[in-house]
Amino acid sequence: MTQILVTGANGFVGRALCRALANGGHAVTGLVRQAGGCISGVSEWVETSRDFAGLERAWPEGMKPECVIHLAARVHVVNEDATDPDAAFRATNVDGALRVVKAAFRNGARRVVFVSSIKATAEADAGRPLREDDAPAPQDPYGRSKLAAEEALVRYGQDTGLEVVIVRPPLVYGPEVRANFLRLMDAVWKGLPLPLASVSARRSLVYVDNLADALVCCAIDPRAANQCFHVADRDDPTVAGLVRVLAKHLEKPARLLPVPVGWLRLAGRLTHRSPQIERLIGGLQVDTNRIRAVLGWQPPHSLDDGLAATACWYRSTH
Repeated sequence: MTQILVTGANGFVGRALCRALANGGHAVTGLVRQAGGCISGVSEWVETSRDFAGLERAWPEGMKPECVIHLAARVHVVNEDATDPDAAFRATNVDGALRVVKAAFRNGARRVVFVSSIKATAEADAGRPLREDDAPAPQDPYGRSKLAAEEALVRYGQDTGLEVVIVRPPLVYGPEVRANFLRLMDAVWKGLPLPLASVSARRSLVYVDNLADALVCCAIDPRAANQCFHVADRDDPTVAGLVRVLAKHLEKPARLLPVPVGWLRLAGRLTHRSPQIERLIGGLQVDTNRIRAVLGWQPPHSLDDGLAATACWYRSTH
């Protein structure tokens, strides 16, 4: 049994991860900002300090995790009100991550698994799947903060001997998903026409239970030490293909209109929504050969399985 500390344990990915760890017989402590929301069997540690300031002083006596899986982060803000978004993201995603890792290392941790994002690398794949060694070019404050955190943690690991594992998932989906994926399901559920039938670019996704399984491997497999991995499902659907599968599992018609991609890009420019349009029509595939080769990891669930589970949850709430 391994003692593992999970930050953000009561979040969307955190709950799935804690289930996977508990099922594997590991002892899990969840570091969260608000009480409640963790799954049964997780020891909850509530710490409300901003960006984990003073975490080392608040560290519970006797807690000696062997590994930390750091999920907590400032994510995309729909109506950003920070005067300096880069600084706001950096305060949480870089400075906060370093505080967690330093405190954990001083209390016995020998490995950290940092859950980054494919946005630390790029927003599009430029015609081939993104690899871990591609030159990073993040395009927004969130992506830049994730890349900066990766670099800071790697330096700290090199200075101290702490094993640092970086995991970069693309869009994560599953039961209780929020944001853009939920809005897409809402549109299919309501029977809204979607102008996506002509979109042929493919985008990698990862089912939340597949991501959780990969994170467990990264936490306990000695071969993962000081590696960076891209993690995704086996299949990369087009957005139109994704809509069709979701519609099947939601038992709704897929109302797809064949609007030329060029027209969609023009509409994005005219409405100042080009980034949102590109996330629907642009290609973003990730290369997962490294985690397969180094750890022998394979996603335990298919894309269809993941979408079926997600649709089942959605139907249960409507």
